Amino acid sequence: MLHVGNARTALFNWLFARQNKGTHILRIEDTDVERSEARYEAQLLEDLRWLGIDWGEGPDVGGHFGPYRQSDRMELYHRYAERLLDEGKAYLCFCTSEELERERQQAMAEHRPQVYSGKCRDCDLAEAKQRRANGEAAAIRLKIPEHPIHFHDIVRGDVTFDSEVVSDPIIVRSSGMPVYNYVVVVDDAEMQITHVIRGDDHLSNTPKQVALYEALGFPVPEFAHLSTILGPDRERLSKRHGATSISQFREMGILPEALVNYLALLGWAPTGGTRETFTAKELIKEFSLERVNPAPAMFDFEKLYWLNRHYLKAADPKRVAELALPCFHKAGLFSKDDSSEVRSWMEKVIALLAPYVDRLDQLPEKAKLLFNYDAQSAVAADDNQPLLTSEVGRKVTQAFIDDVRGSSGDFTAESFKAVIGRIKDQTGAKGKDLFHPIRIAITGSHSGPDFDRVIPLIEVGSHLPLQKPVMSVRRRVEAFEKAYSAAPQLQGGVGQLPAPTTMIKSEH
Repeated sequence: MLHVGNARTALFNWLFARQNKGTHILRIEDTDVERSEARYEAQLLEDLRWLGIDWGEGPDVGGHFGPYRQSDRMELYHRYAERLLDEGKAYLCFCTSEELERERQQAMAEHRPQVYSGKCRDCDLAEAKQRRANGEAAAIRLKIPEHPIHFHDIVRGDVTFDSEVVSDPIIVRSSGMPVYNYVVVVDDAEMQITHVIRGDDHLSNTPKQVALYEALGFPVPEFAHLSTILGPDRERLSKRHGATSISQFREMGILPEALVNYLALLGWAPTGGTRETFTAKELIKEFSLERVNPAPAMFDFEKLYWLNRHYLKAADPKRVAELALPCFHKAGLFSKDDSSEVRSWMEKVIALLAPYVDRLDQLPEKAKLLFNYDAQSAVAADDNQPLLTSEVGRKVTQAFIDDVRGSSGDFTAESFKAVIGRIKDQTGAKGKDLFHPIRIAITGSHSGPDFDRVIPLIEVGSHLPLQKPVMSVRRRVEAFEKAYSAAPQLQGGVGQLPAPTTMIKSEH
C-alpha cells in the first residue's frame, strides 16, 4: 500500500518536476518478486491519481524510455552486469549464505563493520566464469573503489562515506535476479534522470549507487534525501500510530487536497514560514528543495484534520455528498437502491453536518441526532443536567411541551421559530437558557446545528422510507416528556403530556 512517506516523496518529485517544467516519471520497481503483485501496482496508481499526482511517462502512458516496469528490463540489466565483469569492475562471488552469515557474526563479535570480506574479489575471471558455466551458483558483486565516496545532497549538503564501511554490493543474485541498488542506477541512466528525490532511508544506499554510476561511466544525478516522518511519540511513523496508507486516509474521508497540502508541509516550509493552506498550483509555484529541512518531520494528525475541515467547508456540497454517502452506506443508514427523495434528503443531512466534522467518516456518528434519538439518554446526560434542573430550564421545558401540545401538523422552520418566540415571551428566557433545554428535548444534546435547518430535516425524514426511521418532532417531545417526568433527579418537573389530538402522518 502507498504509505504517506512514499506519497510525500512522490509529491515532492511532482512539485519539483512541474516547477522546473521537467518530466515526472513513474517507474514500477518490482524486482522483489514476492512483494510485487498486479493488484498492488493498480492500487498504487489509483492512490497517486486520487492525490492529483500525474506523470508524463510510465507503464500506463508509455514514453520514449520504456518499458517502465523493471521486470520487463531484465536483459538490459544482465548486459550491463556482464560488461562490468569483463571490465574488471565487478566479480563473481561463490560464497554461500552460511559463509556470509559466519563472516557477519565474526565481525559483530570483533566490533567491526559488517561488510563483505572480499574473499572472491581477486578470483581469476576466466576461472570464475567456467565455474559458473559448470553450474556453480554465483552472485555478481561490484568492486567498491578504495577511496572515499563523495556526493552532494541538495537537502543535506556534501556527504562522504569511507570505502571501508561500504561493502562490495551484490548487483545480481546467484538466482540471476538483479537487485534494487543496481537496477535503479541502470534505469536512472537509461531514462536520463537528472534528480533523485527520495526518503533518507535510502541515504546509506547512495554510496553504492554512486560507485555504480562511476563504474558504468554514467553521469551521477542530483540527490535530495527527505527527512524521516515520525509519529506523535517521535518514533518512525507506523501502523500503530493509526492510518498511514493513502487508501486508509481516503476511506476516512480526508480530501485529497487536504492531504496534499499537509504532506507538502512535512519537512518543507514556504517563504515566510507562516502560511499553512496551499492549492496544488500554489505549491508548484512556492516549492523549493532548498527549503526542505533534513530534521525529522512529526506527523500531526490533528493538523491534518484541521486542514481537512478547512477544505470540507470550501468544497462543493455536491462533491462532499458523493464522497460521504459511502460512509452512510457502511453505517447501514443509506442504500444505493434508495429513492431520489431519500438521496436528496441525505445530501441535505450531509450539508448540514459536514461543517462539524474533521473527517467524512465521522458523519454517521454526528447524524445520531436524526437517526438515534434517545430521550432517556438525553435526560440522563451529565452535561444536560444543569440545563434541565435549573428554575428557568424547568419553565422553558414546561412551556415548550405545552406549546407542542397545542399545535398540530408538522413543524416548519418558520412555525418552530414562532414556538420559540412564544416561549421567550412566556418565560423571559433568552440565549442558552432558552435554546438549550429545547435543543435537548429535540436532539438529545444542548449543542448542534441551527433549528431552522434541523427541524425541516427531522420532519421530512420522518415521512421517508429510510434505512433507519427518523422520529418526528412531536414524537420526540412525547418521549422526552415521559423520560423527564420519570427521572428521579428531575422530580417536580413537567406533568404528563396528553395523547395528541391530531393524527401523526407517519409511523416514523
